[in-house]
Amino acid sequence: MTAPYKYYEFFAGGGMARLGLGAQWTCLLANDFSLKKAESYRRNFPPADEFVEGDIFDLQASDLPAGADMAWASFPCQDLSLAGNGQGLSGARSGSFWGFWRLVQGLAKEDRPLPLVVLENVVGTITANQGQDFAVLLKTLVDANYRVGPMVIDAQHFIPQSRPRLFVVAAHNSIELPTAIVQKHPDPRWHPVNIVRAQSMLPKEVKARWIWWNMPYPAPRSFNLLDIIEEEPTGVQWHSAKETNRLLELMSPVNLEKVKKAQQKGERVVGAIYRRIRTSGGQKQQRAEIRIDDLSGCLRTGSGGSSKQFIMVIEGDRIRSRLLSPREAARLMGVNDSYVLPEKYSDAYHLMGDGLAVPVVSWLSETILTPALTPGWSVDEAYRPKSNGLQLRILDKKPSEVINSIR
Repeated sequence: MTAPYKYYEFFAGGGMARLGLGAQWTCLLANDFSLKKAESYRRNFPPADEFVEGDIFDLQASDLPAGADMAWASFPCQDLSLAGNGQGLSGARSGSFWGFWRLVQGLAKEDRPLPLVVLENVVGTITANQGQDFAVLLKTLVDANYRVGPMVIDAQHFIPQSRPRLFVVAAHNSIELPTAIVQKHPDPRWHPVNIVRAQSMLPKEVKARWIWWNMPYPAPRSFNLLDIIEEEPTGVQWHSAKETNRLLELMSPVNLEKVKKAQQKGERVVGAIYRRIRTSGGQKQQRAEIRIDDLSGCLRTGSGGSSKQFIMVIEGDRIRSRLLSPREAARLMGVNDSYVLPEKYSDAYHLMGDGLAVPVVSWLSETILTPALTPGWSVDEAYRPKSNGLQLRILDKKPSEVINSIR
């Protein structure tokens, strides 16, 4: 059976957008600059003839096969994140967006504009350079005849990881959108105050092409952090007592109290730890900060010691710790255990930390992307036969009222 929808994936990494989009979508072309990520993509999606390794600026619109319904671009975040250098869309990494956009423009000039464009990046994109980068990004889309629908989706609705990300789903003016997937006002689940504030400050021509996407709420998540932890992990070892004590010594009284409360439960509890540099009394010092709320912290690219996540398993007086294993990191991204990970720990951790949460992509595809491309799509037809807790909700608050209620 032929998949009804076709797409290009840029900055494809290990193909996690492909995993999320699933069998309804055919990838016509995937591109990434990284040799290591290319190896993972090819290993997991053989023969991967559609994969083109290399700089996106070397691609031409004529290289892109005909018939795509969508382009997905998770362009690099380094210059847009809070930990970045603040260069935004003019930076060497995040500026690669313009290489992608040159291809979108090239397709339009060839009279084959893309019906949908999806951009994904860190939430810091909204406020980078006092919001100027976000405004430029959206105006660029609007000037090319797209309506723009930014939203923030936190992966914790689907997997036990706190991972909010910005998604901009842009629909070309030539396609008619089903009324059920658009609403008049923001929904705080997907449109937090930073999105609402940013929208209120945009030029009139961008506001006029703004979409508040209407997504149902997902059913409650059915598993927690403890459920994905391996007792006999591959690629990492449990710490010695000395190493575990060192992590405890690095904790502030507030974090140590969290551990004590977990001990008092008398049952198996797992916490996620990041080491961070904090300033106290004018002095910088390393701290181990633990969260014990059935969620891991946001996975990062493992380029330094502070970006690697530890776990601590607490069972009464017994406390153990170690690095998060590569397979656990993959599970935290919603990646199936059949996915072949790189053999080297740092490569596997980087691949996952730099990737997409697979269930989030699936949710977007099911609730926005495929309905937008399906003539006569009906919310009744899509959701009534299912009994998984889906619920459409339209709020009656205007954007200004949402902002005022949070001030």
